[in-house]
Amino acid sequence: MGIAGNLSGKLASIRAMLFFSVLLLLKGWFAWIVVFDRVPPWGVVLKELPFVLAVFCLIEWFAGRRKTLWYLLGNLFLTGIFFSVAVYYRYYGIIATYRSLDQVNQVTAVRNSVFSLLNPEYVLVFTDIVVIGALLLWRKGKLAWFQPAARRASRRAIAAVFAVSVGLCLMHILPNRASMNELVKAEGMGILNYEAYALFADPPAVAAMREAPEEAKLTQEAVDALKGWTEPAVRLYRGLAAGRNVIVVQLESLQNFPIGLEVNGEEVTPVLNRLAREHFYFPRFYQQVGQGSTSDAEFVANTSLYIPPDAAAADAYARKRLPGLPRLLSEAGYDTVTFHTNVVEFWNRGELYPALGFDRYYDKEFFGDEDKVFFGASDEVLYAKTAEELERIRRSGRPFYAQVISMTAHHPFTLPEEKHRITLPEQLRDTMVGHYILAQNYADYALGLFFAELKLRGLWDNSLIVVYGDHVGLPKTSLHDGERELLETMTGRPYDYRDMLNVPLIIAAPGATHPAVFKQVGGQVDLLPTIANLLGLSLEGQLHFGRDLLNGSGYNLLPQRHFVPSGSFLNDRVLFIPGSGFADGVHLPLAGDGSGEATEDEFNRALELQRLSHLYAQQLPDLEEGE
Repeated sequence: MGIAGNLSGKLASIRAMLFFSVLLLLKGWFAWIVVFDRVPPWGVVLKELPFVLAVFCLIEWFAGRRKTLWYLLGNLFLTGIFFSVAVYYRYYGIIATYRSLDQVNQVTAVRNSVFSLLNPEYVLVFTDIVVIGALLLWRKGKLAWFQPAARRASRRAIAAVFAVSVGLCLMHILPNRASMNELVKAEGMGILNYEAYALFADPPAVAAMREAPEEAKLTQEAVDALKGWTEPAVRLYRGLAAGRNVIVVQLESLQNFPIGLEVNGEEVTPVLNRLAREHFYFPRFYQQVGQGSTSDAEFVANTSLYIPPDAAAADAYARKRLPGLPRLLSEAGYDTVTFHTNVVEFWNRGELYPALGFDRYYDKEFFGDEDKVFFGASDEVLYAKTAEELERIRRSGRPFYAQVISMTAHHPFTLPEEKHRITLPEQLRDTMVGHYILAQNYADYALGLFFAELKLRGLWDNSLIVVYGDHVGLPKTSLHDGERELLETMTGRPYDYRDMLNVPLIIAAPGATHPAVFKQVGGQVDLLPTIANLLGLSLEGQLHFGRDLLNGSGYNLLPQRHFVPSGSFLNDRVLFIPGSGFADGVHLPLAGDGSGEATEDEFNRALELQRLSHLYAQQLPDLEEGE
């Protein structure tokens, strides 16, 4: 009986291990198809199975009578990793790690966006867990083959399988540690191995940040040299908008391609088109956000610093006394305020805004739930109440700096029908691209109402108005082939990272600015020095990582860190995306320039710029109590 019982226990253990391993290999295959768009022969088996077996060996080693439950929980845990990686990749185009869990508290606010990314087949990866769990509850005593005996399988055999599995995992992890591109690294290691690696080791771009700051390099001269910026002898447009109010409008998910675009003979963005025709338009302007997306855009635009390597700026830097536009303008006598229709706790703005130095913020408590769309009042309400409040501030006699954050055109762009203002052709209806066009058309309409209110209230003529997009709205990874083809038909070019990262910038000082298209490449980090120049304010003693887009040569260097792999950057000619490093990277020519390549020196300088920015932010003083 003892031998028979032993054999029965071993067979039960083997059956359970094989059964759940096969299930997880199928789920690994699903994740590889979503993320890597292909499954190399035996790739999933060789790279994912060893990790799965290592987990199951631990269960066999430590679990007792409830072994089936532990197998089910192990299955749930590993399935959750595959599922999360697939969903995260659909929108952000990069591999999620444990650091991305910091965003979990934001899911309820953006649940519509999350649900839109869930193809029905994605949820099927949990089917076995639901079925087996239900069976265990319903027919607990009748699943004997599924319930390994209390006696554990041979410890020697389990130890041997565990050792071999761990060894195979390390064989995939160790040779791929130096890869800069997270996608290349994850494919080389396997998804589960990559996630485990991320728990214990920083990626190269992050590890470099851990080095102690070199005081000599934390100077404006060093930053300008890395950036490729040379101070001109005479600054053009210096003080053109001196003394004016400053109104900065950050438009949700607005990419540059809708500017000038017509659908069914109707302009998608007629208000912005007119603004671009009559004032300063920068068509080669690019986002520089990270995990915090919209809040990161606010941070970069206000501080001229880069986002941190492994977190949203609102989390990493929120307890620092951040230099930037609000403090600069406060010192110049401005009242500094920011407007956002969601709760201020969203993306930790309740700490970010004091860190940036805003005098006040206006959030959901001010705007209410009137005409609610997604998670806040509509843009129409945002602009109407903002214009009224700006008039009240103006009467105080002080100039003001107002940053206004639009929200209605947020992913997944499914506006109420009553807010649809143009008619889509048949091929665009019920598509993500069509929803996006409708949302941006509405956002443009609402912006026009805001401009009309500013004029009516006497605020337009004495203001510097800056309008830019915060981040990508249509990641190519969230579009199916038919939707990408629709975009390519509308724009007349392939849709890739170059269009994704490209957002518009328009600067208007009514009565002072003139029609002009500036072809130099710029990014959100360049907003602070550009605005400071127009206002005639000195940045002496204030370290900044951007350049004045109205002066200097056309050259620029713009590191990127999200929606594209780490190590990506733009210069005035190309968007560079690394492979394992620089040598096997991809050079994508920018619009208007079909030639040129990035250099390894630029690659290293871009990484150094990000490193110095992070080191500088870390050594900034903490906010004092009450600030």
